[in-house]
Amino acid sequence: MMTFITGVTGFIGCRLWQPGDRALVRRPVGLPGEVVGDLLDAATLARACEGVDAVFHCAGMADADAADDALHWRVNFEGTRNLLTAAATAGVRRFVFFSSVKAMAEPGAECADEDLPGEPASAYGRAKRLAENAVLEAGVRFGMHVVILRPVPVYGRGGQGNLMRMAQAVRAGWFPPLPETGNRRSIVHVEDVVAAARLVAERPEANGRTYIVADPRPYSTRELYDAMRAVLRKPNLSWSIPEAWLRAAGRVSRRAELAVERLLGSAWYSPTRIERELGWRARVGLIAGLREMLEVEDEQ
Repeated sequence: MMTFITGVTGFIGCRLWQPGDRALVRRPVGLPGEVVGDLLDAATLARACEGVDAVFHCAGMADADAADDALHWRVNFEGTRNLLTAAATAGVRRFVFFSSVKAMAEPGAECADEDLPGEPASAYGRAKRLAENAVLEAGVRFGMHVVILRPVPVYGRGGQGNLMRMAQAVRAGWFPPLPETGNRRSIVHVEDVVAAARLVAERPEANGRTYIVADPRPYSTRELYDAMRAVLRKPNLSWSIPEAWLRAAGRVSRRAELAVERLLGSAWYSPTRIERELGWRARVGLIAGLREMLEVEDEQ
């Protein structure tokens, strides 16, 4: 099966790519079969989709905090729509779209599934939701096997997300011990996301479906902190910064408020649908995943 991957130089795309796959790159990187261009270049996309059986669309503007509505619209929505047109014209049979749980409303303290009502809160989320709609419509219109994946925050070696930044700060010794607030945050290792993508591309019953991809167990931020210290072989700490101090620091600015909310608030999502319908399970546990992310060898 000839596979075409966008975003192949990104965190998930580079793990998904295998020798023999075609790859969209914005500048040459030396991959066999690479096609130089971007999602706004219709001619390049048409050429890249020729002879392709399956498209894994990982590319996009990944900065969920950026407030540039026009840029999110152009890259994450229009770019996806351009790729769908090229894929349909070329007769591509399967299309897997990497969306995000940010395409959903914010869940608050409750565990959310794919049917959570409400609209996304950010420009990034709104563009991803519109792109999801375009994918589903193309599936019906052109008879393509289409699947939407909504990963929770993804971690692993090479990632640059909040979990990696937190771990780097813990390793450097300046990240303070956080209070245990009982919050719940979902994460998933990149290897499990790649496994989910390959599975949904192959299974007929996944056609037209949207799946949250997450470790079934959420973690409090303090649990993540303690796990990082354990992996880095740092002594466990029994004390913590008072929650009231952190809340007060969050009142300094909107940016500080958002940072504190990420540390103390919940973002909890259920992978029950993909588990039940396809038998997918997250296989990489937290400690093993952190070791891989931080490139720490297992103790013998």
